[in-house]
Amino acid sequence: MGSSFGTALRVSVFGQSHSAAIGCVVEGLPSGLAVDQDALARFMARRAPGGASWSTPRKEADAVRIVSGLNPVGQTCGAPLACLIENTNTRSGDYDELRRIPRPGHADLTAQAKWHGAQDVAGGGHFSGRLTAPLCAAGGIALQVLASHGVRVAAHLDEVAGIEDLHLCARKGNADQLTAQMDILADRPFPTICPDAEERMVAAIEEARAEGDSVGGVIECVATGLPAGLGEPLFDGIESAIARIAFGVPAVKGLEFGAGFAAARLRGSQNNDPYGLDEAGNVVPLKNDAGGNLGGISTGAPVVFRMAVKPTPSIAREQRSVDLVAGTEATLAVRGRHDPCIAPRAVPVAEAVMALALLDCWLMSGTL
Repeated sequence: MGSSFGTALRVSVFGQSHSAAIGCVVEGLPSGLAVDQDALARFMARRAPGGASWSTPRKEADAVRIVSGLNPVGQTCGAPLACLIENTNTRSGDYDELRRIPRPGHADLTAQAKWHGAQDVAGGGHFSGRLTAPLCAAGGIALQVLASHGVRVAAHLDEVAGIEDLHLCARKGNADQLTAQMDILADRPFPTICPDAEERMVAAIEEARAEGDSVGGVIECVATGLPAGLGEPLFDGIESAIARIAFGVPAVKGLEFGAGFAAARLRGSQNNDPYGLDEAGNVVPLKNDAGGNLGGISTGAPVVFRMAVKPTPSIAREQRSVDLVAGTEATLAVRGRHDPCIAPRAVPVAEAVMALALLDCWLMSGTL
């Protein structure tokens, strides 16, 4: 099962939604990093369920227990770092029916086709968004490594249910305005830049919940302070590293960098980022439609991507399905506790994706 990724920084994720615990093993971290476990706990709390009206009622503390990889003073010691997160609030009985009637839009049917009934159905098993918790544990530590080298990562809800937030100023060359936006996001419980966008998004999510339905969203993520020259051409570039991890996140259905799909509607004279000199005489792009990388290699401009998150497939509204045991058509109204919109809790997941991909590329370069 493909539960690992990375080259110089290797991450393996394990567990199921309702297993005793979930976790990760991280290999290749630089030694001597003093892991700030309070900062890691704050980062994990942003993804944890049950903390707001717009998330699932399932409450999990998502407390990370690091069981190896640290020396007695709390620094990375060069050995693989292993994290455990206990599952403490499961209701597996809510999922019994899904063994015979698969959820439309979920991996129930494909898991049945692959494992013929041996798969763990409860909570979505290994396909659950619960597995983004250990991904965030690994990413939270990667964020600390990057921060120690001047790299900052932030993400926000660019869109939910067709309602847009202000876009990050990551493509316009306005570093001061981008920094101000990142400062705002650091203090926002609901991850939007604009309070009005938050109000309208939350209302749309609550409306979907009341109707037994769900909505999707788009997350925009940016990293600043990355030096130019990191990454490899073709299949080991910045974009490739991010995409490999991002598409392993449940519910992610689309990804774009910089101008993204909008670049297809521009002329070369509009899309190309002209060059100039900064105050120190360094060559820099004057705008950033490339999204911080060209040919898979960082340009020194902010790295920016957006990922599309589909609506939660587990909904209370009645849907058409089939009864795999009886061989007949059936209807299904999903029970259990589910987010009416996955996107808000996926914002720190996007930051973890960015951090892990960039740290891997930097370690591969041998310059960190």
